[in-house]
Amino acid sequence: MRKLASIQRINALTPIEGADAIERASVLGWQLVVKKGEFQAGDLAVYCEIDSLLPDRPEFDFLKPRGMRIRTVRLRGQVSQGICFPLAIVPAGAVLEEGADCTELLGVRKYEPPMPACLDGVAKGRFPSFIPKTDETRVQVLQEVLDTYLGERCYVTEKLDGSSATYFVNNNEFGVCSRNLELLEDQENSFWKVARQLDIENKLRATGKNIALQGELVGEGIQGNKLKLRGQTVYFFNAFDIDRSRYFSFQEFVELLTRLDLPMVPVLAVDYALQNSIDTIVGMATRKSTLCKEAWAEGIIIRPYLTQTGGPVSDGDVITGRVSFKAINPEFLLKYGE
Repeated sequence: MRKLASIQRINALTPIEGADAIERASVLGWQLVVKKGEFQAGDLAVYCEIDSLLPDRPEFDFLKPRGMRIRTVRLRGQVSQGICFPLAIVPAGAVLEEGADCTELLGVRKYEPPMPACLDGVAKGRFPSFIPKTDETRVQVLQEVLDTYLGERCYVTEKLDGSSATYFVNNNEFGVCSRNLELLEDQENSFWKVARQLDIENKLRATGKNIALQGELVGEGIQGNKLKLRGQTVYFFNAFDIDRSRYFSFQEFVELLTRLDLPMVPVLAVDYALQNSIDTIVGMATRKSTLCKEAWAEGIIIRPYLTQTGGPVSDGDVITGRVSFKAINPEFLLKYGE
């Protein structure tokens, strides 16, 4: 699971042009602003990632105007992602070693945006245990993975800003899921409306396999529709073979969607040799959307052309451990207050 708060080493401190009171710190693959003189390079500190919701405690009072949420900000021209605190905020007796997870100790929670009414369906049950969830790990914490798979042939897709959707057929049962729940059919629910609109059930049944398709539900009424799309639809990014507990390779996935006449997320590159520079990959993610030239893309997803295992296990993905990760566009985060 994602370590929202953890003990990490400050790898470097560098000056910010024109700033006397602050400097730039490097923690894992993140860049953030700290008070000058508060830390030294090599120090351990409690690092809290963006999307963290901190508890109502005196040492975090400065976050009250922001709803206790850590967001991406720009200070004196420097993009800052996350906050470092001295180790003194950790309760006495806790393990103070590099990499230790402090999320529960400090009462930190993950920010979840409110669910719009069109997506707030009636739960049939929990998300199926036989399908991995779709949360991807951020590249900033994956330097070792990048080093291990340096040069691996990968494909790159645009990360769309929407709501995660999963559609499956398993043992003759058709299911529709949001990020965390399987949903009962409801004519007013967008997950189900899009399923019927694209005839997903019949198309999946026609494969004769137990299979799941996962994608991003986008359009009007969803996440502010930053891409200015008309109506609602889903763009798919995963196909999962339930019986074999494996993802389809890129070529298999493309062939499947072509056969089923279903849309795929925008593909940005199909022959990308993986680099091990986090800054370079974040630079690749800093781009406008292919679906709306005026809007910033949310970011990119990088996956091996042929499915590899042994990589980061994203939140909830206890099945495959597939090498797969995201880089979020910092300009997207700044523009939309994320």
